[in-house]
Amino acid sequence: MAYLDSNQLQIFFQLFLAALLGGAIGFERKYVGRPAGMRTYALVCVGAALFTILSTQAFAKFTAQPNNFDPSRIASNVVVGIGFIGAGLIVFRMGRIEGLTTAAGLWLTAAIGMAVGVKFYLVSIFAALLAFFVISIFGWFEDVLISPREEKTQNEE
Repeated sequence: MAYLDSNQLQIFFQLFLAALLGGAIGFERKYVGRPAGMRTYALVCVGAALFTILSTQAFAKFTAQPNNFDPSRIASNVVVGIGFIGAGLIVFRMGRIEGLTTAAGLWLTAAIGMAVGVKFYLVSIFAALLAFFVISIFGWFEDVLISPREEKTQNEE
C-alpha cells in the first residue's frame, strides 16, 4: 500500500469538495428536468479542479527549470474546453433558444472547480451558493413575473 502524504490528502479533499459543490448546482438543473444534472456538474467541477491542481503541482515541480512550463495554459484551456461543451448544449428549437442557463452554469461550475484547485475554498463555496441562488431564485422570478407578461404580449399581437 502506498503511503499517503498530507499533499495527497489535501488533493483528495479538494476533489471531494469540488464534487459536492458541482453536484449541488447540478441538483437544481436536474430537479427542473434539464439534461445536465448532478453528475455532469460534479464531473465538470472535479475535472476543472484536477486540471488546476495538476497545473499548479507540475509548475512547482518544474520551477527549477524556468520557461519550461506555464500553469496558465492548462487553466485557459479548461475555460475554452468547457466553452465548447456549453456551445453544444445551446440549441434553437421552435423559435426559442434553449440551454443557455445550463451552458452558463457548466462554465461557472468549471470556474468554481478551478477556485477549489487553487485552494480558494471560501470563494468557491460562496460562488456555488450564489450560482444556486441565481439559477433557482431568478428562474422562479422569471417563471412567475416575466413569463406571464411575455405570454400576454404575444396573445395581444
